[in-house]
Amino acid sequence: MKSLKLTILLFIFSTIFYAQNPNRKLEKVTKFKSYVEVKTNDGVYRFQPYGNEIIETSFIPKGETFNPNSHAVVLKPEAVEMEIVETSGMTEIKMKDISVKINHSPFQVSYYYEDNFLISEKKGYYKVPHNPMELVKGNIVAKETESIEFNLTEDEVLYGGGARALGMNRRGNRLPLYNRAHYGYETHSELMNFTLPVMYSSKMYAIHFDNAPIGYLDFDSKKNNTLTYETISGRKTYQVIAGDDWEEVVENYVALTGFQPLIPRWALGNFSSRFGYHSQKETIETINEFQKEEIPVDAIILDLYWFGKEVQGTMGNLKFDRDSFPNPKKMVADLKEKGVKTILITEPFVLTTSNRWDEAVKEDILGKTKEGKPYTYDFYFGNTAIIDIFSPKGNEWFWNIYKDLKNEYGIEGWWGDLGEPEVHPSDLLHATGTADEVHNIYGSEWAKLIAKGYEKEFPNERPFILMRAGYSGAQHYGMIPWSGDVNRTWGGLKPQMEISLQMGMQGLAYMHSDLGGFAGPNLDDELYTRWLQYGVFQPIYRPHAQEDVPSEPVFREEKTKQLAKEAIELRYSLLSYNYNLAFENSKKGAPLMRPLFFEDESLNEVDKTYLWGDSFLVSPVISAGIKEQEVVFPKGSNWYNFYTEEKVDGGQTKTVQLKEENIPTYVRGGSFIPMIQPIQNTSTYNLDKFDLHFYYEEGIDEVDYSLYNDDGETKDAFEKGMYEILAFEAEQEKRWFEIDFEAETGENYQTSTKEIKLIIHNVNKVPKRVKINGKRRMFYLENHGKNIVIPVTWNTSEEKSIRIKF
Repeated sequence: MKSLKLTILLFIFSTIFYAQNPNRKLEKVTKFKSYVEVKTNDGVYRFQPYGNEIIETSFIPKGETFNPNSHAVVLKPEAVEMEIVETSGMTEIKMKDISVKINHSPFQVSYYYEDNFLISEKKGYYKVPHNPMELVKGNIVAKETESIEFNLTEDEVLYGGGARALGMNRRGNRLPLYNRAHYGYETHSELMNFTLPVMYSSKMYAIHFDNAPIGYLDFDSKKNNTLTYETISGRKTYQVIAGDDWEEVVENYVALTGFQPLIPRWALGNFSSRFGYHSQKETIETINEFQKEEIPVDAIILDLYWFGKEVQGTMGNLKFDRDSFPNPKKMVADLKEKGVKTILITEPFVLTTSNRWDEAVKEDILGKTKEGKPYTYDFYFGNTAIIDIFSPKGNEWFWNIYKDLKNEYGIEGWWGDLGEPEVHPSDLLHATGTADEVHNIYGSEWAKLIAKGYEKEFPNERPFILMRAGYSGAQHYGMIPWSGDVNRTWGGLKPQMEISLQMGMQGLAYMHSDLGGFAGPNLDDELYTRWLQYGVFQPIYRPHAQEDVPSEPVFREEKTKQLAKEAIELRYSLLSYNYNLAFENSKKGAPLMRPLFFEDESLNEVDKTYLWGDSFLVSPVISAGIKEQEVVFPKGSNWYNFYTEEKVDGGQTKTVQLKEENIPTYVRGGSFIPMIQPIQNTSTYNLDKFDLHFYYEEGIDEVDYSLYNDDGETKDAFEKGMYEILAFEAEQEKRWFEIDFEAETGENYQTSTKEIKLIIHNVNKVPKRVKINGKRRMFYLENHGKNIVIPVTWNTSEEKSIRIKF
């Protein structure tokens, strides 16, 4: 009887799990050189591999033709060995790692990786009457949507969908795919500036829905184990991405949509930024304050006052207002002499009151009405039209603005604001489609416009492109995203780790927040301090806010200023480590901020403690007035307090005491951490002299660490042979502990002698002797004898071996 009941339950479960479009029938399977087509009675499936770990699936309904154009994918399809295996009622497209199994009746497409089931289509493609969400009523308008539906298993944790504040596990939410700003958000935000059609599963695979038009991504909101992608129009194409571990899955997704070019080193420094600097005098005086207080700073950002005295009525001028900025060329040159870069804000709107309006109309560079006239409408800043960057004329016109500002004044970075776009009427027409068809990709195409312009006009420079909105693959064009107009409150700080961790997995590894918070006149010194301390371990260090309360540390009270200075100096001390993370990201797509489940799958919903690179464990302070907090220590490693060197065993959650000077920060046992002395800005940076910290751990047999270095500014320096890689290997050999130094030097890089202070932490016994290349050398002890300090002079053309006998 029990057996019969179990059989009935399994039948019911399988019927629900494999619910199908009952009318879809398989007719024919055809293998081509690099892809496979499966013909059904209502269309064609096209299965295209991108190597052995990514498979692209397109469904082309009857009456439609295959559209090969993607706005996100840059990886080229790769012909791999595909075997068609036919069994009774089943066709399998088998590759080395990933495979597609097609059940004939009922029709079913399922995906496997190394013979492990990942996901299956439920209904697959179908049309359905549009079920609008109140949240985007008036933004997403359609009579019906085209949908693709999948089966989920009950225990899957889901990530992705872009930048949201929902908690790490986003299952249970229907997410609008319509980029829109959320001013003054705090702990909950369902819709923000980056809505990406990407889903990651805790089963270690991802699906990217490769289609630009607006829609929804439903992460099982009906709680019936269903993933649904909905769109108003466009391609019915998605890629399933797999891998052996989280790093590989993320790398494969980023390879698909494009690796982020290495950013200039100065972009990892401190920015002076506010809304906004009203004059040339105020700009120069602000930087003078940084230098007077000896607080490091590398760039200053000019908000919209650079082109007009008023917030409203001037957008689109895109020329310096000479009353407020009488000699911008001298201003930029004077700042550069101080080692500070100048960055300008730009927006994609040209107001009818702008001094460029007549030019924009004449040059035919604006979005249009159906009658072919410039489409104008009202929004906060005035009556406006939008630049049609999808038209060759609009693209060229906008790029020439950037080129002229750079050539004439020496501007070294760009801030693209309001690029959702902020207001974008559905019936507005661009050269390549309606506003709704290109809305979500506007920001990405804007970044691409600048990146491609640099490739042509300034091919040896790395552009700095700060943008508020974009689409999957935006990182390929060097976009640096930020999390929008967050409230200047503790509630605004709390979701920032989640947002950056999620976006790092989705390719946009430089997602960061306005440090200190942006919106509202809230003067809270503790909040400001804690936010800036968190900023040391987030990708971009940029305090920014409305000017009611100063965002710059130099204008805060003395204690807050001093604590901020200490945080910023630590950020600069870690420049070598952080730049190495940037290099790793450019080559492998590795996020700078990494979730703990990369280490320990049981921690799949933790976001308030995270990894900074591979070596640091960070737990920001996100509540007011607290004296202690819980820190999660992932298993598999021991962790050492960065400030006190206290050892904590991994695999536990521990309550730690807080200090006002810093946030809980730990270093993984067995890690190398390069550090330099603080500098005023990166114009004086070099790696000829630095400290190399090693956190000794008994039981670790061998540790390797590679430190990348170049001039910090030349585009493709690695590919051009203009680099050095300093490799360090630690190894225990019986009674001897050995650290080997070896360098790889590019053919176009000039080597230099390094003065390195090697500091070995957590050593509880005094060495009997220290040898460098077989010769005895002096050493000394610090931290009550727990740290061994060994000065090393290293000509990098030769190898060095430091041996310590205990």
